[in-house]
Amino acid sequence: MKINNCIFLCVLTCFLSTTIQAQNKDYSIATVAFYNLENLFDVENDPTKLDERSPIMEMDSAIRPEVYKKKIKNMAKVIAEIGTDIAKMPPAILGVCEIENDDVLIDLITHPRLLPYNYDYIHHESPDERSIDTGLLYQSSMFKPTNSIAHPVKIYYGEDKTKRNHTRDVLVVSGELKGEEFHFIVNHWPSRGGGQKKSEPGRVEAAKVVKKAIDSIHIKDPYAKIMVMGDFNDGPYNKSIAKVLGAKFNKEEVGLKEIYNPYENIRRKGGGTIAYRGSWDVFDQIFFTNPLLEDDFSEFRYYKSGIFSPPFLQNPKGRWKGYPFRSWSGSNFSGGYSDHFPVFVYLIREVDKQ
Repeated sequence: MKINNCIFLCVLTCFLSTTIQAQNKDYSIATVAFYNLENLFDVENDPTKLDERSPIMEMDSAIRPEVYKKKIKNMAKVIAEIGTDIAKMPPAILGVCEIENDDVLIDLITHPRLLPYNYDYIHHESPDERSIDTGLLYQSSMFKPTNSIAHPVKIYYGEDKTKRNHTRDVLVVSGELKGEEFHFIVNHWPSRGGGQKKSEPGRVEAAKVVKKAIDSIHIKDPYAKIMVMGDFNDGPYNKSIAKVLGAKFNKEEVGLKEIYNPYENIRRKGGGTIAYRGSWDVFDQIFFTNPLLEDDFSEFRYYKSGIFSPPFLQNPKGRWKGYPFRSWSGSNFSGGYSDHFPVFVYLIREVDKQ
């Protein structure tokens, strides 16, 4: 994967340079990304939450502050480097999951590695049983949010509608990315606890919530630019994404108000964002609606997508060499980053040379 990333970046650089020379155009480039931050909890016990289940809260209280500081530093390092080879700056938009609260996001965006980019954030508290939420970070000079809403995902234990399995909400944020209206939908779907088959109905239910949100946007604007991102705990080929959302893998087959998912083609070429017992899969994805596939680059359009997996994000040795270098091993801090690789999409827009 390291070699493929290098080849991709070289090809993209050459393409952009050639296009600029041939058409006397320059390009505005914006990176949209998603990253599972793997249990980013603060060091204080919140009596209203089950945060004592988080790895950092299981550690001796004397060492928590230093571990938390290192965890924030690691997350800031990754975010600061996503997309910089091409866009020359970190993501304009970054969806995140496995965060505890506003405090951890504030600590993250004010870290020295990210402070120069004036990130702001949107976060709604969710009813998740593990006290983990989703959020959206954005460079305030590039994105102006106009609305946000958290849609609940209602899952129940069996047929008993009085016993709810509380999980993360679906976060929908609308606004203007450099003057263009966009809608970003951030997800962290129910895990595969108990096995893929047993847990699948929860992710199907989450997909239905996303589908309803997309349909609501399309009622107002069938040409809306909608980008759906997240840790779906399902691959592009699973029922939740391929059937319920109807995401397609061939750009030529994507009609108006339909969705294109580039991550199945990445998976088929050997890419992965998460590994388990020797098998790779792409649970982290970004997919989007038809207008971003159009050929008129006077507006932002899709160019490329990828998985951000530089060597420092990979386990350096041992049985799991090459796997995502995670932060936690049980309740011990490993010094790593996350058990997921981030994913990203490049959007480009033509700009006349002055």
